Amino acid sequence: MDTGYGGNLIVRLEMEFAPAASGRLVTAIGLAGGDVVAIDVIRAGKRGIRDYTIRVAESSPGAIVEAINRIEGVSVAKVSDQTLLLHLGGKLEVTPRIKIRTRDDLSRVYTPGVASVCMAIHADPTAVHTLTIKRNTIAVVTDGTAVLGLGNIGPAAAMPVMEGKAMLFKELGGVDAFPICLDTQETEAIIDTVVRIAPAFGGINLEDISSPRCFEIERRLQERLDIPVFHDDQHGTAVVMLAALINAAKWVGKPLAGLRVVVCGIGAAGTAIVSMLHSAGVRHLYAVDRQGILMRDGNYDNEAWRHCATISNPDGLCGGLREALAGADVFVGVSGPGALLPEHVSLMASEPIVFALANPTPEIMPELLEGIAAVVGTGRSDYPNQINNVLCFPGIFRGALDCRASRITEGMKLAAAGAIAAVVADDELAADYIVPSVFNPAVVEGVRRAVVSAAYADGVARRRDTRGTERDQ
Repeated sequence: MDTGYGGNLIVRLEMEFAPAASGRLVTAIGLAGGDVVAIDVIRAGKRGIRDYTIRVAESSPGAIVEAINRIEGVSVAKVSDQTLLLHLGGKLEVTPRIKIRTRDDLSRVYTPGVASVCMAIHADPTAVHTLTIKRNTIAVVTDGTAVLGLGNIGPAAAMPVMEGKAMLFKELGGVDAFPICLDTQETEAIIDTVVRIAPAFGGINLEDISSPRCFEIERRLQERLDIPVFHDDQHGTAVVMLAALINAAKWVGKPLAGLRVVVCGIGAAGTAIVSMLHSAGVRHLYAVDRQGILMRDGNYDNEAWRHCATISNPDGLCGGLREALAGADVFVGVSGPGALLPEHVSLMASEPIVFALANPTPEIMPELLEGIAAVVGTGRSDYPNQINNVLCFPGIFRGALDCRASRITEGMKLAAAGAIAAVVADDELAADYIVPSVFNPAVVEGVRRAVVSAAYADGVARRRDTRGTERDQ
């Protein structure tokens, strides 16, 4: 886990106003690793109160406060975290689409008028998709067992992430989403709970559920529900990775199907990546985990490893990461910091492509690959080529809801990857620009259209054909 803070502090100080004291304060903050970006006077006077907004790059907030406390005549009254302040009261609210201004409005949105809507759904259960929020609402479900790089921190601590995910659904895809944080880590309890709440939702986004439980939970929910169930940590990562690889392969002039690809870290994301690459036509695949390169005749307890072994390592290669990377065109890492070394990359084929996706610290820092790798991608926002699930899930669910898909197929995921890649025009493609920005408005609409088309082609769409039309409001 990254220990760098990388945020803003607001430190309220009681201090005597004097230019020399202010100078000493700014200097001390700078030496402790902070940068004063704003000073606000809260109370003037000889012994005044000021709020110092301090950018903290790598050092801890505690080091900044300690440095301030050592300055004579200055006392710390309060320390606030700008990020925590942003989350006060949560990041979501429920807003009615219809205003209730008169008694007539009340009678139609609630009793007695609402009874006719209830009976319409009772007579035709499919009407729930058009007459309720089910039409446009996703449940973001977690048990808090694999949150970001923080691990098993529980459902309450996972809430801020799920709220953020819901915000992205709404802001980017126009999809209403609500965080559902379950106070259980029992597989059966999670499945039963989601099945029981499903009538209110048009889709289920599983999030931050640890491997290998996530595989069974997703599979069994897909079997029991008639709405899309999508574990984004698996499939979202795989979709965006494939989009990046399509363009990276184009940039280095190598055919996608002919690439020799090594995937390091066969957990939730790694399993989905291996499967998606195989579906995309890549046959020279090598899955590497703690026991080395997975073998087709290997006796693995892990069901995900057994699956990956059956579709990878066609030539029975033995060894570990070093052996797998000899002559490889692509490294895809979803493992941990330090897994990849520059000397490993030097063993790869010409124009190597490196996707170091471990978060927040990748398998290798991009600066170590300068002059070695042709294309480098990470999961971080402070480097080019961020392979970010945000490019995927708003558009996939937008499309799935618009055509009322019963599930999300492999074809829909492949279509989404192609649509993301297509946003980067050939004349824009560069070593440091193989995926579009998450704020590019063409992404969600492109993915939506591609997903809708694939859903009809795969026979899982259940409403009138909306291909080629603007999305429903």
